[in-house]
Amino acid sequence: MEDVVRSLGLLCLGTRLKRIGEQLQQDAQALLEDETPALPASQHPLLAALDRLGPLTIGDLALALGVTQPGVTRHVSRLTKLRLVELDTRRDDQRQRVVRLSPSGQQLVDMAKRSVWPRLEGAVADLCAGLDGPLLVQLAAIEDGLKEASLAVRAERVKGSAR
Repeated sequence: MEDVVRSLGLLCLGTRLKRIGEQLQQDAQALLEDETPALPASQHPLLAALDRLGPLTIGDLALALGVTQPGVTRHVSRLTKLRLVELDTRRDDQRQRVVRLSPSGQQLVDMAKRSVWPRLEGAVADLCAGLDGPLLVQLAAIEDGLKEASLAVRAERVKGSAR
């Protein structure tokens, strides 16, 4: 079957990037489930931002992640229920809420930084190794690479070659 999105090239660039992003998220989730089964891969960047930048308002988190405030609010709500982040109101402005990692959130981030995130980064680096040329050719190589081997397979491959 013809991949219409792929064959339409730049006309469907947004759809193609979204498709690649969804595949990367799905593969990342499979890799993360060994360590953090209750936490979607899409929430790890928020935890990483809090770890890197410290406590932030919802608006500042949205800016740091390049996403919408409603999206951040949904993530923060989920992470609060999981007790991975805590919310405080600012003393100078009671309307603004400040998000910070909870102790259990910091433990999860510390573990992820040691074992999970490096494996994931290595798998993506493996996927992108050798990319060169026009953007559409690189996207095709990424798509083909994901069909050939998931991020989990690549993480194992990278782990094996590091020994």
